[in-house]
Amino acid sequence: MKHLEFDGKYADLILKGKKRATVRLGRRPNLQSGDEVLIHSGGYAIAKAVIERVESKTVGELTDEDAFLDGFSSREELIKALKEHYRYVNDDSKAHVIVFRIVERFDKPVTSSDYAYEGNLPIEIAEMALKHLDLPEGDRKLIELFLQAGSLRKAAYRLGGLNKRYLIRDALRRAYEELKKRGLMGPKL
Repeated sequence: MKHLEFDGKYADLILKGKKRATVRLGRRPNLQSGDEVLIHSGGYAIAKAVIERVESKTVGELTDEDAFLDGFSSREELIKALKEHYRYVNDDSKAHVIVFRIVERFDKPVTSSDYAYEGNLPIEIAEMALKHLDLPEGDRKLIELFLQAGSLRKAAYRLGGLNKRYLIRDALRRAYEELKKRGLMGPKL
């Protein structure tokens, strides 16, 4: 299952249906209409949702409607929030509006790490991968950086910003799949 992560301050807006979209900058997310995702906020999985649409545009093309769907009162407020989350934002920055519909709210939020990598902790995957796998050089460097930094967030900032987390997650995911194939790790859920 795919994941959408949010700052903890957005949890109530998401659960109340006032935030039904998110604008992400950078590369196009690996999401499309119909995908089921887990919604994470503040380190907890809080709901399941279905992606209704993903629309790519530039920051300069964002509208008030995009802002309203994302829980903001105006386009200007949305852009201000984007500047708080991303290092570089200008009118030419690539933006992706991801519209979702909540299909299940969790009665009790579940720790996000209980869902990631089938219940295996990223740190365990990283350590096992370095010990047992002949990783491609790029993945090895990313996984070593993650272990050095101690968290995805800190490692991503060392790579240039929070929006670089996907690089580390992708390397961990590839490592985990290889560890599973070799019978060294498996689902804990």
